[in-house]
Amino acid sequence: MKRILATTALALTMAAPVAAFDIDSMSDSERAAFGEQIRAYLLENPEVIMEAVAVLEERQASAQGANDIAMIAANADAIFEDGYSWVGGNPDGDITLVEFVDYRCGYCRKAHDEVAKLVESDGNIRLIVKEFPILGEASLASSRFAVAVKQLHGSDAYKLAHDALISMRKEPSEKALGKLASSLGFDGDEIIARMESDEVTDELRRTQELARALQISGTPTFVMKDELLRGYMPLDGMREMVAEKRG
Repeated sequence: MKRILATTALALTMAAPVAAFDIDSMSDSERAAFGEQIRAYLLENPEVIMEAVAVLEERQASAQGANDIAMIAANADAIFEDGYSWVGGNPDGDITLVEFVDYRCGYCRKAHDEVAKLVESDGNIRLIVKEFPILGEASLASSRFAVAVKQLHGSDAYKLAHDALISMRKEPSEKALGKLASSLGFDGDEIIARMESDEVTDELRRTQELARALQISGTPTFVMKDELLRGYMPLDGMREMVAEKRG
């Protein structure tokens, strides 16, 4: 609010000769009177505050967008070609959509089916999923399970595990994950043992480092070309974003 008042004060003085306004030379009583004039103006014209807020938000969004472009460019290989994250959709698609996901995140669950519909209906999107467990031990256990399945059994197996975990409501205890592995046709003991391996830990660590470099602190977060989308976006919004990126 102080910034808005200062901006308004400056605007009010623009009509006067520059030399005629010097707030530092004002007496205390003159400053008080000037402050009352600003207050009266804002009370009579409250829309000025909303206009100032809109301008401030636009400038902040522009600055954030420029910063995101720079961060994505600096980390492009790790984002789009890390060599270990699951890749689905059309591997030769003209648009790559990268999702940072946490299996215990409600909005990730909400976005899951919509992302699948987007990729399937479009037919020309390359989808990359990055495991980013940030919501506690249950999230970490789920991601370790998914990565262990991928490392041991490949991309198709990972997709089965990913889809099962995103809809899993019970706590991912060792027993529950062992049963899940068996239901998917895998050796539960083998998967559980792999979960704590250095290979799984290293993959998750590298993704966490990338997230820090991109200033990502929540899920879902998406990367599309040169833009970061922090948070859930409905299917129609994602389709509009794809169309915009295609130009």
